[in-house]
Amino acid sequence: MPVDDEKPVDDFPVSSDPKPHDTIRSVVTKAEKKIDPSSGKAGMDEIKDVLKKKQKDRIVNAALRKYQQNEELKPYQAELIKLQQHIERVGKKMIIIFDGRDASGKGGTIRRVTRYMNEKRYRIEVPGKPSHRQLSELHMKRYIERFPAVGEMVLFDRSWYNRALVEPVMGFCTEKEYRTFLNTVNSYEHNFILDSRTTLLKLYFSVSKEEQNRRFERRMNDPLRQWKLSEVDLQAQELWDEFTAKKFKLLQKTNSQEAPWFVIRSDNKHLARLETMKLILNSIPYRGRSRTLDFKQNDDVVITGDREVRLMQKQRRKHGRFIG
Repeated sequence: MPVDDEKPVDDFPVSSDPKPHDTIRSVVTKAEKKIDPSSGKAGMDEIKDVLKKKQKDRIVNAALRKYQQNEELKPYQAELIKLQQHIERVGKKMIIIFDGRDASGKGGTIRRVTRYMNEKRYRIEVPGKPSHRQLSELHMKRYIERFPAVGEMVLFDRSWYNRALVEPVMGFCTEKEYRTFLNTVNSYEHNFILDSRTTLLKLYFSVSKEEQNRRFERRMNDPLRQWKLSEVDLQAQELWDEFTAKKFKLLQKTNSQEAPWFVIRSDNKHLARLETMKLILNSIPYRGRSRTLDFKQNDDVVITGDREVRLMQKQRRKHGRFIG
């Protein structure tokens, strides 16, 4: 089913699962009703036992859900291996760029896409801060140097489109540099990518403001995820509207027929990963494609760039600004 045009851009529903503290509160309330107040310590022990069982059930259910999701991805991961072998066999090149909001699931999706692939025939590029020399060179140069060889696939965890998203919002480039990039990037892509037997897939990962904030809080409180927090992350919520405006201009100026954008709604990480795999598999015909697997895209998760622009324009006309 198509997405409701009235839904705010980057502001779609999040999971309705109860929060942990809500679940615990309801369990305690039910337990208290069953316990005689005069029972004292025995009553508290019973509450603790109920809470322990509930927590154990939550852990088991979460593990089962994760297992089922991983199993659902495996047939598509097997197809990705076939696609990779096809690219090597016919001597093509493939570039997939993952851009979009902070904490929108780009890195996790890349890990699932490449999990079973031949490591010799793909690369994951995560461009860092440019050196002093790179700042004096053509913006595209340091990315072109990382493009794939024949028979190879390269996945960019953020790409040259940083110049149209993060850099202007955070003041890392001038207004002139920003506008020059928007006016020239389509010709760069045509000259350096699309004329060299290369398939370019441009993905913009979109997450709601509420879900992004929840993920940031998890990163702050989880020592295994704290390394993910960056200077940009810490300001993403405050600068939400500025990023939204840059997203609109990005899609409006750089979505072309030969190199279109696809917006991935990623509040549900599993669906975002699954639909991204389908999108990649649908981008190139390859030998041995499964005849039984469902490759149809979920239109609630994958939105074409031109459709997203129309949705944003409609919201601006109705509300006087972008919502979300």
